Amino acid sequence: MDRYPPIAEHGLVGDLQTAALVSSQGVVDWFAAPRFDSPSVFAALLDHDRGGYMRLAPEYPDVTCKQLYYPGTAILVTRFLSPDGVGEVIDFMPPDQTRTATDRHTLVRCVRAVRGTVDFTLECRPRFDYGRAEHELELGENGALFRAPGIDGHLQSTFPLEREGQDVRAKVTLKAGESGGAVFTVCASGGEAPTPPTVEGLTGQFEEVSRFWRHWLRQSRYRGRWPELVHRSAITLKLLTYAPTGALIAAATMGLPEQVGGERNWDYRFTWVRDGSLSVRAVLDLGFVEEATAFLHWLTDRLREREGKEGESLQTMYRIDGNPDLPEETLDHFEGYRGSYPVRIGNGAADQLQLDIYGEAIYAVSQGAEIAQQASFEGWQTVARTLDWFADAWDRPDEGIWETRGGRQDFTYSRVMSWVALDHGLRLAETFRRPADVERWRTARDAIFNQVMERGWSEKERAFVQHYDGDVLDASLLLMPRVGFIAPKDPAWLSTLDAMDHKLVSDSLVYRYDPAASPDGLRGSEGTFSMCTFLYVDALARAGRLAQARYTFEKMQTYANHVGLFAEEIGPSGEQLGNFPQAFTHLSLIMAAMTLDQALDAETGR
Repeated sequence: MDRYPPIAEHGLVGDLQTAALVSSQGVVDWFAAPRFDSPSVFAALLDHDRGGYMRLAPEYPDVTCKQLYYPGTAILVTRFLSPDGVGEVIDFMPPDQTRTATDRHTLVRCVRAVRGTVDFTLECRPRFDYGRAEHELELGENGALFRAPGIDGHLQSTFPLEREGQDVRAKVTLKAGESGGAVFTVCASGGEAPTPPTVEGLTGQFEEVSRFWRHWLRQSRYRGRWPELVHRSAITLKLLTYAPTGALIAAATMGLPEQVGGERNWDYRFTWVRDGSLSVRAVLDLGFVEEATAFLHWLTDRLREREGKEGESLQTMYRIDGNPDLPEETLDHFEGYRGSYPVRIGNGAADQLQLDIYGEAIYAVSQGAEIAQQASFEGWQTVARTLDWFADAWDRPDEGIWETRGGRQDFTYSRVMSWVALDHGLRLAETFRRPADVERWRTARDAIFNQVMERGWSEKERAFVQHYDGDVLDASLLLMPRVGFIAPKDPAWLSTLDAMDHKLVSDSLVYRYDPAASPDGLRGSEGTFSMCTFLYVDALARAGRLAQARYTFEKMQTYANHVGLFAEEIGPSGEQLGNFPQAFTHLSLIMAAMTLDQALDAETGR
């Protein structure tokens, strides 16, 4: 067992309220419960000795490991090719289809031999509350009970368990055709113990979960060139959505580094207004109306709860239930992934000023208007009052989309999205004939446009740049043609694309910006941003550079991991870095695929 397997050597399973990472070696080394943003139960990925894990795998020194998803589902199959036979571990979490928040979550680990004879070893070593809470083990006929403050962990299996201190170990030998399993359930302290598993019961659960995912995926309208890639991204976005509220988290993990050994290690288990808002158009285009509607309800609740109060109408990010409190602290006892310290929980960027989120929020509302045909009057009043305030509040320096900690600037992307907020507000008012101070909005919108064209353009670079006081390029501006700020074949935009290609693109991979040229207040460097690469594909396709767009898209697929998942970044050697899997990357993949499909269809007359 590797102390720290590569970030990419994992698959994701989940039940739409929380999720777990399973390495290709059969180790669950990340699992937080009862919610995505709860303290961890297994976190060996952040500290092998203190984090805790659950391993179910053959005990052979030279076993070959393979991993795949059961087609069209979130069921993960890990295969082990050993000298004596071939075995499989099948991992899944049964979704709670009531969409009611619950403290009970179950990770099912089925095991079977498919050829020959295979000896499997089970180790279960939970470490509750990020490894800070002690637990006591009770081992009986119905399995193991791990008791920790406020939470119980039940481990039950179809084979005998043995005590190893306060942890559990077991061994089982299976011949071809034989199967078994282990089930790990967390619940509140004193919760009812689950029914011990049987082989028949595990098989039934597998079939039920498989039906759930296949039924859900049948809603997809995607008929383009990359169905497996797009549908895996759609399933991943679904796995990263908290069903009780419809909130999309940025990633399933926290603390995974943007540079191994560096300090850029953040907690991504929260809902960014930006990410969730941009997801609305993508999931609607795929046909997942329910998911888009649920997020819009969550978003409008955030706008409504701030009406009439001083300060900003929106915060950069929230907890999945809408709670705005995300205090950032450091887990001093965790060494971090491969020594990448500090390991942070919470996220101080929640308190930053990022003006672009108003643009993304109103953009989402305008995209979602097609769901209900027209916004409710109450909802419209919330939007209108927000834009009345924003028409006077947009012209301020902020921290920008990348949450830099080097001080506020007049970021061009923030201004572009401020324009989007007012432009789409005007469109909504006209489309639905709603009362609005349209002159006030139009005056502010046009002022923003003129300001960006005058101050956001660098004659030196012949490109739109990161902020008004410099000549640094920024990949966030790749969204400019998509949101309608500039025509995709405008000479100024084509010149910007050329400049980005020269300074931000490395073998088709795209950096966010150059931190050496634009200090962001943090030590170290970072890899290329996978999200930005897919935005680059989208922009190239819109610009008519289809051969380059398709080649970039196809090449980017080679950086996906073995089950089609992407972390936040790609490092210098092609390794995946950062939190995993990242929703924004999979969201932008869907956007790029659909734009490219449409452009290629138009070229060929399909």
